[in-house]
Amino acid sequence: MKKISIIIPAHNEERNIPLIYDKLKEVSESFLGKYLFEIIFINDGSDDDTFVEIEKLARNDENLKYIDFSRNFGKETATSAGLNSCNGDACIMLDADLQHPVELIPNFIAKWEAGAEVVVGIRAQNKSDGFAKKIGSAIFYKIINKISEIEVVPNATDFRLLDRIVIDQFNKLTETNRMTRALIDWLGFRREYINFQANERIHGQASYDFWKLFKLAMNSFVSLSLFPLKLAGNLGLVIVFVSGISGLYILLGKYFFHTRFASTFSDSENLAILIVFLVGIILTSLGLIALYIANIHGEVINRPMYVVRKKKI
Repeated sequence: MKKISIIIPAHNEERNIPLIYDKLKEVSESFLGKYLFEIIFINDGSDDDTFVEIEKLARNDENLKYIDFSRNFGKETATSAGLNSCNGDACIMLDADLQHPVELIPNFIAKWEAGAEVVVGIRAQNKSDGFAKKIGSAIFYKIINKISEIEVVPNATDFRLLDRIVIDQFNKLTETNRMTRALIDWLGFRREYINFQANERIHGQASYDFWKLFKLAMNSFVSLSLFPLKLAGNLGLVIVFVSGISGLYILLGKYFFHTRFASTFSDSENLAILIVFLVGIILTSLGLIALYIANIHGEVINRPMYVVRKKKI
């Protein structure tokens, strides 16, 4: 029989672990005789008893596996660890907070059986999402799809199924600063989509706050496009052109044509405006370049993406 791996990153989800496990067992039992299921929990440096709950379940279930990180490395890294370790003919990634409807797993498998190599869960706008999150999400997708070489589907989630061929190709990717869903989109392959309404979180709080989401967005911009780096150079050219035309206009108007507007600017004012403006442009450009240098630094030092304290694989 074919095997399907269920990959679940978890950070401070001790009360949700037994709940999602029970739901997954119900789904797997409905496929008895057709598919084997393995469940892989990745404990992403939780501060509570998340790993205790995972170990407790693993003692009585040989198909439940786990990876315990030495500290919190982030959801993207935890998901990658699961993909590195799974050995199913396909995998399904979902969150431990039960917001991804487990009951939709048969729909994902049906799309896979029909020939899809990637099945992506598209999340409907959640009424509980704050105004800032909704606006930030809309802006992010607008920008990333303008500057990136690949199309990132708005509201696409990590709730998705990957065929074995996609998993193997994903595991060849070496960058450490990553947005998993964007890298999967970059790989291509035949894909289908499933729309879903996210469930309310039952226990705990979301680990991704505003700043973590902002950092993820910035890493995505840098890793998926060279546009910000090119923008610094292009902006410099635009400023040189505009400041050159402006300077020439003031010079000619003040000393040759004696226009009233040009004459209102003293030499020191002209110089001060020009210097402040250009310094701002230089600092902006350096900031953009620094993002790429930081990204290069992270890749060149070649540290392991994560450190495992304990595992059952």
